[in-house]
Amino acid sequence: EAGSQRRVWGLMVTAGVGGTLVALYAVVTPFVIPALRRVCLPFVPATSTQIQNVLKMLENRSGSLVDIGSGDGRIVIAAAKRGFEAVGYELNPWLVWYSRYRAWRDGVHQNTKFFISDLWKVSFSRYTNVVVFGVPQMMPELEKKLEEELECDARIIACRFPFPCWVPDHTTGEGIDTVWAYDMKHSRGCETKISEITPETEL
Repeated sequence: EAGSQRRVWGLMVTAGVGGTLVALYAVVTPFVIPALRRVCLPFVPATSTQIQNVLKMLENRSGSLVDIGSGDGRIVIAAAKRGFEAVGYELNPWLVWYSRYRAWRDGVHQNTKFFISDLWKVSFSRYTNVVVFGVPQMMPELEKKLEEELECDARIIACRFPFPCWVPDHTTGEGIDTVWAYDMKHSRGCETKISEITPETEL
């Protein structure tokens, strides 16, 4: 009987340890896998000051909004409360599910959407307002991607780190709370192209 009990306890301990490892793997993997990708985009929650600075850059703006690397959905939810149809793209499924819960809790779930997706596999061409919480390593390539995809009326808002080549049209905040806004019509030279196509006529 003693041997039988030891075997039972041994099986229970093995099952418990195995279950714990599986649960730990399920929780940790979504946070580890992004770090193993081409560019690491860690989750760092936006501060309340950063959110206010982003909203300041969205004043007098309309249209759709996308947050690239939306984390726990703070920017998307704040924008939805200001009337934007806001979308977040995030690689970590746990953060996406939590964002959806927060949007439901705050009563803006009908104006928000969150997708589990790699930002390099998504086209942002249909958005007129783009928010980016990036890292220096990704900004040059992302700058090229957005320049190819966005229309001339789009505005890109970068948080924490600016784009390397574009000159910001507006800047606000200090330190890690600094926010840079880039109007695509200036960064791409759309105004020059439009004036060349439709020259002004004297009245």
